[in-house]
Amino acid sequence: MIRKSKNETLIAYLLIAPFVAVYALIFIYPTIQLFLLSFTDAPLIGAGNFVGVDNYERLPGDRRFNTAIWNTAYFVLLTVIPGTVVALAIALGVSRLSGRMQALVLALFFLPYILPVSVVYRLWDWTLNFQFGIAMHVFDLIGIKRVPIFKVTGWFMPAVAFVTIWWTAGFSILLFLAGLRAIPHEIYEAASLDNAGRWTTFRRVTWPLLWPVTSLVATIQLILQLKIFDQVYLFSEGGRPNDNLVMVYYIFQRAFERDQGGRAAAAAVVLFVIVIVVSVLNFQLMRLSGGRNK
Repeated sequence: MIRKSKNETLIAYLLIAPFVAVYALIFIYPTIQLFLLSFTDAPLIGAGNFVGVDNYERLPGDRRFNTAIWNTAYFVLLTVIPGTVVALAIALGVSRLSGRMQALVLALFFLPYILPVSVVYRLWDWTLNFQFGIAMHVFDLIGIKRVPIFKVTGWFMPAVAFVTIWWTAGFSILLFLAGLRAIPHEIYEAASLDNAGRWTTFRRVTWPLLWPVTSLVATIQLILQLKIFDQVYLFSEGGRPNDNLVMVYYIFQRAFERDQGGRAAAAAVVLFVIVIVVSVLNFQLMRLSGGRNK
């Protein structure tokens, strides 16, 4: 019996060995190299001299880095909670449909999620472009002055946040629908027998039972939005990119435009730590809040 158990353990190790090898090659090894690079003055490609923590010490005094930190936090504030709430509201509405109508509406909401970011950029540039955007022609018809939304710093982040929520809501809606379908129908029948209204049923039944899915959606959105880059990079064309910097955009500039691999690596390590710490804190906060909701 013991020999059989040892054989099964050996087979299990053999089965997971390819995954561990690939994971170490494409994640663990590059991560270690990133940390080592952050302590040098190396360019993007090539060796450099060891400078200790000098790259990290220079970050707080870099105005662009501070702008990137602030814009990233602002973008997360504009997208994570609003995006989660919007996805939940849509999922609740879709769950009330049935048959082909439900499938059609769900497909319409999920369609943007499968679009490449370049297509999303082109769609919304056609819509909100100051000169020829569809929305601007609507503004002309109703007498509202045109606004160069993606060229004005105050409008830029809210507009990109709106586009991002529209683009990524589909996946969150699917997760919420899966959570709603996992709630036993008998619980709703018991609530209806107690003459519970829709709001009471949602607050006392749906919301507590859906909290684990809500926590998952919020955590996924938090991680994704902390690493925002594509939309900001594309919509900043022709505008003021230095005012719209986010963390990944800042790293991109340091590495590929200024050839400062060491300083870019230091900023990437800071972002890596921020993502881990904020994600863990968010998960723990959501877990504790879920425990109080039960």
